[in-house]
Amino acid sequence: MEYREEHDSMGTVKVPSDRYWGAQTQRSVENFQIGVGIETMPKEIIHAFGLLKKAAAIANQTLVPDKMTWRKMMAICKASDEVISGKLDDHFPLVVWQTGSGTQSNMNANEVIANRGNEIVGEKILHPNDDVNMSQSSNDTFPTAMNVASVLLVEDKLIPALDSLIATFVKLEAENKDMIKSGRTHLQDAVPITFSQEISGWRTSLEQDKAMLLSVLPKLKELAIGGTAVGTGLNAPKGFDREVCASLSEFTRKTFMASPNKYHALTSHDEFVAVHGAVKAIACDMMKIANDIRWLASGPRDGLGEITIPANEPGSSIMPGKVNPTQCEQVTMVAVQVMANDAAISIAASQGNFELNVFKPVIAYDFLQSVRLLSESIESFNKNCVAGIVPNEKKMREYLNESLMLVTVLNPHIGYENAAKTAKLAYEKGISLKDACVELGFMTAEKFDEVVRPEDMV
Repeated sequence: MEYREEHDSMGTVKVPSDRYWGAQTQRSVENFQIGVGIETMPKEIIHAFGLLKKAAAIANQTLVPDKMTWRKMMAICKASDEVISGKLDDHFPLVVWQTGSGTQSNMNANEVIANRGNEIVGEKILHPNDDVNMSQSSNDTFPTAMNVASVLLVEDKLIPALDSLIATFVKLEAENKDMIKSGRTHLQDAVPITFSQEISGWRTSLEQDKAMLLSVLPKLKELAIGGTAVGTGLNAPKGFDREVCASLSEFTRKTFMASPNKYHALTSHDEFVAVHGAVKAIACDMMKIANDIRWLASGPRDGLGEITIPANEPGSSIMPGKVNPTQCEQVTMVAVQVMANDAAISIAASQGNFELNVFKPVIAYDFLQSVRLLSESIESFNKNCVAGIVPNEKKMREYLNESLMLVTVLNPHIGYENAAKTAKLAYEKGISLKDACVELGFMTAEKFDEVVRPEDMV
């Protein structure tokens, strides 16, 4: 491998000649050999840095044109566009486990954009710190990139995935509105319910989760940019924060605004705790829904068997013909990971000391992982499982007719204690509720048939 020499304030280092990064990035590569190739800075953060550096250059050209010339701004914008598109992803090698402020990733972006920008114009006109990082600090750029990346992923990936699954449940509800089955509470038989009503519970859970997520998401749109090192805005021109947010809003078609208190924005990430809490709520409901579906589909002969789900792949290396609820299983595993990430994010967010929280990379990594995994999990579950659910009406009717909890409707007619005696006798003798009720003299067979009508109980 061929190398070139790059220098920073600490001296000279050798950098691979085919890479745009500079000395500070190289020092991080050498000093943080932790999770290399596996736990690198998320691509969403890198692309958000491209958006931010472009917006900052435009703001600086507007506010301090004597320092940020038009030519410099255009070079930064062109190089930033390549970062945004993912073309330069291979030039961002740094791992999550680095400085807690994300300084090295900020400098990675500064160095790559400076070197690529200089290459584009054919002249060395850009300096990573003086030009690409003008009016900025890692302390305000990294949290800004975190927020931008997170908003984009939630709004462009997770919300659409939720909407698609909700739509599938709406369709299933309409198709099964007249199908009556036995309800279950405490894993025991309960009074009747329609399959459509059961599905509506799943749907409404997700609709409520979406509403909660959207209610807290706006706080992630308040950006730290303009606070520079400690929140005072030292070295940033007046109005820089508003100009950057205006450009970011234009680029992304989202509404970003400057945080009203930069001291808070640099040291507290309570908005990530709140938003990830809503993401965790989705994971909790997805766990419940996936478990319900795999229980209802259990069998095919020795389980509940009330529904069938698509058979996507063989389920056993030793039992021929076995098919497992694998989509339900991936959902529940993803849900566990999201819940674990919530604990890590909560602890990390509590560690803001004085004017800076230095757990930013792990907060960003875990948050983005949760949203990415959950989005893709929901998409897969919807396409490969939920869309193919088919109810087993015969089995549902069989369980319904055998349910002892139909006795509940007798309470107003013979009283709770007599209804309990009826259910107990039916269970002990293995006879029907009607036969037990008649045997005990509580009601005639004709009256029983008149009162016990499952279709009237839902």
